[in-house]
Amino acid sequence: MRRNLQNEIRWLLEEKHGGKRTEAAEKDIARLEKGEHIDYVIGWVEFLGCKIDLSQKPLIPRPETEYWTEKFLQDARAATFPGALPLLRSGPSRLRKSRGTHTRCLDLFAGSGCVGIAVLKHMPWATVDFAEKEKKFLKQIQINAKLNEISNQRYRVIQSNIFSKVRDKYDYILANPPYVAEERRACVQKSVLEHEPASAVFGGKDGLLYIRPFLQQAKNYLKEGGELWMEFDSPQKTAVEKLLKQYRYRKWRFEKDQYARWRYFVVQN
Repeated sequence: MRRNLQNEIRWLLEEKHGGKRTEAAEKDIARLEKGEHIDYVIGWVEFLGCKIDLSQKPLIPRPETEYWTEKFLQDARAATFPGALPLLRSGPSRLRKSRGTHTRCLDLFAGSGCVGIAVLKHMPWATVDFAEKEKKFLKQIQINAKLNEISNQRYRVIQSNIFSKVRDKYDYILANPPYVAEERRACVQKSVLEHEPASAVFGGKDGLLYIRPFLQQAKNYLKEGGELWMEFDSPQKTAVEKLLKQYRYRKWRFEKDQYARWRYFVVQN
């Protein structure tokens, strides 16, 4: 029995079953006991004030991803509206689109769509293209856009293997590629191996299977003055920086997550 199982059961009952151990609740408890992640059992997770449905079993949004997405939102809001108040997770931004203000974003390797959905909620002057190769996750993105009351005029969902079907240029590209190295499989939690999509977790032997072609092509899809934000695994920092140099990016910075681990970088075009 996992150490936090009883806490997870209490949370499950409160969040999904009104505090009652019904027949349906017992079935859900059995799923927890078999090691399934509580977010899948509850069916959704909160991400920067957005409700992210998980019914199609995408990769569960991580706190590290939420951390850098919030940093991005703060930077992008400040760049568009100098002096803007910090992001409020509890609700949508009070900033409103002004004449001539339009920010185009690409959420690549979109999965659940959590990053792009947060952008659409907190940056009402922005539009987002979601690019994702898995068909069932395209449906997941549409579910989450509707769940968070996002107008379908503000986003597009593109079935694309990296940039294969992407045709436009963007002010911002936001990417969370599969990056865990196969050689680090022993370090991955059992619940992730058994229940989350391996295609969204592992990035080949060294974890760079998708990062290499992504970085090779990304600058072609950035507007002049645009930015690329990408998540990676902390041990990959040196290898990622070599790729940035190899593909002749000019200016970048690496940033740590809330756990003081190297987690993402920002490229300025």
